[in-house]
Amino acid sequence: MPNSEAKIPNRKDFLNMAFWFEGSMVGVAWLIGWFVDVNPFANLSVDGTALFWGILGTFPLFLLFLVFYRFPVGPLDPIKNSLLEILGPVFSLCGWQELMILAIVAGISEEVLFRGLLQPWLEEVAGLFGGLILSNVIFGLLHWITPMYALIAGLIGFYLAYMMDITGSRYLLTPIVIHALYDFLAFLIVAEAYRLQQKDS
Repeated sequence: MPNSEAKIPNRKDFLNMAFWFEGSMVGVAWLIGWFVDVNPFANLSVDGTALFWGILGTFPLFLLFLVFYRFPVGPLDPIKNSLLEILGPVFSLCGWQELMILAIVAGISEEVLFRGLLQPWLEEVAGLFGGLILSNVIFGLLHWITPMYALIAGLIGFYLAYMMDITGSRYLLTPIVIHALYDFLAFLIVAEAYRLQQKDS
């Protein structure tokens, strides 16, 4: 049996670093938005319709995750292995409440930065489609684990951008809910898969 203690990072340090890193994106979005005159919170409001579409929009995305995770063919296999190796050790030590808080922080901060700031700013600079493409290319690149993972992340970014405007009005809450709920469910899967892997080792 491998010595799992040697490769498991400190849970508290990881969570603190993750919360600060993810949370700092809100500050970065506000600061950049101040310089370029774009309010990253302009389309953020509590709205029942936006919440409904956020919950509903999570299901197709999570279903695809389950299919890809269950059948990791070709370039999907390195993604699964990377998730287990990088995130599995520390996620397996976290309670579901900690994973939920981490997912919420990630959903809010990343969506405020990418869909709240970058997309509308780049739409002003490069047009509607240019802003959509550029913001999600950046989104994919900043989620680089493998080339395929970056591509999938970029495509997820397009989906989140589409869901933000699905009602005909721009609701930032919708991609925030999708992002946070999807991350939470995926975190639970990765954590449990790692525990089972260690149990079978």
